[in-house]
Amino acid sequence: MAVLIPFVLYVPYVLFVAIIVAVSTPVKPPQFSSLDPELKRGRLKFERRITILALLAGFPAVALCALLLWYDGYSAQIQWTVDLLLVLLWLGIAFNLKTRIVRPLQTLSNILAAIREGDYSIRGRRALSGDALGEVMLEVNDLGQTLREQRLGAMEATALLRTVMAEIDVAVFAFDGEQRLQLVNRSGEKLLAQPAARLLGRTAEELGLSACLNSSAGAAPQTMQMVFPGGVGRWDIRRSTFREGGQQHQLLVLTDLSQTLREEERTAWQRLLRVLGHELNNSLAPIKSVAGSLADLMGREPEPPDWRDDMHRGLAVISSRADSLARFVESYSKLARLPPPRLEPLKIGALVSRVANLEQRLHVNVVAGPDLVVRGDDVQLEQLLINLVRNAVDASMETRGSVDVGWQQKNGQVEVWVRDEGPGLASTANLFVPFFTTKAQGSGIGLVLSRQIAEAHGGTLTLENRQQLSGCEARLRLPL
Repeated sequence: MAVLIPFVLYVPYVLFVAIIVAVSTPVKPPQFSSLDPELKRGRLKFERRITILALLAGFPAVALCALLLWYDGYSAQIQWTVDLLLVLLWLGIAFNLKTRIVRPLQTLSNILAAIREGDYSIRGRRALSGDALGEVMLEVNDLGQTLREQRLGAMEATALLRTVMAEIDVAVFAFDGEQRLQLVNRSGEKLLAQPAARLLGRTAEELGLSACLNSSAGAAPQTMQMVFPGGVGRWDIRRSTFREGGQQHQLLVLTDLSQTLREEERTAWQRLLRVLGHELNNSLAPIKSVAGSLADLMGREPEPPDWRDDMHRGLAVISSRADSLARFVESYSKLARLPPPRLEPLKIGALVSRVANLEQRLHVNVVAGPDLVVRGDDVQLEQLLINLVRNAVDASMETRGSVDVGWQQKNGQVEVWVRDEGPGLASTANLFVPFFTTKAQGSGIGLVLSRQIAEAHGGTLTLENRQQLSGCEARLRLPL
């Protein structure tokens, strides 16, 4: 009998384990077409596996106790009572173990589901450090808080973006892959003279924006003269693409340049007329004064003995001021008739050296740079550099300083610089205003013509005071 007890205990346990392993192992679907649908998915549910494993953990002890009671000579009532208590205790502990394992997982599932739905207010209990489950709860709670903060930040950024889009004086349109309008700001509504509710969902063709959206210029900015229900003028058109929801969209931005151009034109005319009025008054005021004096002289009785000399001097003043006005008008005509440049290959080194050798009043130091070739108009660029070198020499002669000229390659451009050691500039605000000059015999168009030449070649011209030393530095930048 003592030999049969271990055998009796071992056989049921082995059979029970074999059953659990069999039902827990994935099976190919064609082999159980008539079995439980849960088994067709490959495994039992996690809860059932936990339940079976919990029962399996207590089964050997319960079975051993029951068999020992039956073979120790106790009465049947005691045996059945103790067996019943053991089984109930066993089942209670097993199901309690299952609950303690499954409930936290269900809580985690609910929290993650709420996070997926956008609800970040749910938190897990018993989030304690130093505990495996508590650490998981802590991380999930921190994840929810982080996502909540990120969502609030995204909502605030979106609200700011909507506010900016609504307030900017630029029409913004967003189209989907079928060129249907998905987004429009307040300026866009004003431009098309319709509210957003009537614009959204309509195609670019229906809105009259297909020419802007499908321009051959691609994503490069361009300007077009267009007529819209809410505005007529010249528009700056910018296009770009973005992705939303995995779909490609097109962004169209229209900026009205007419008002800006009119304001710039008005400002330019005001500055020009101010200089013109100043120059005209400088010549007309003495002419008027001298003419009045001569008229008084001719009306005197008897005539003064030296009236002829006074007449000659007065007429000379009038002639001089008339010549000054003629030169002024000629300079204005020269400024307005600048021809377009004739582009041809041009060596920068040879041009700079030639211009430096033309100046005879002061030696100009040439700082040689790399051997560079640009496409430009040799005559116009030479005149530009002559103006810069002449101004530098005029400034340096006041302080007996030197003049340096050189060139270098920088950021895909050739940069020609002219440095002087003169007194520097008190103000650079009016340097490129036509007919503004600080020289007694200056015309005020040299720098203006020079900048026009630079811009006609696709470059820029700047003039500023030097940082370390006294004097000015002019920089001409041309594309290579």
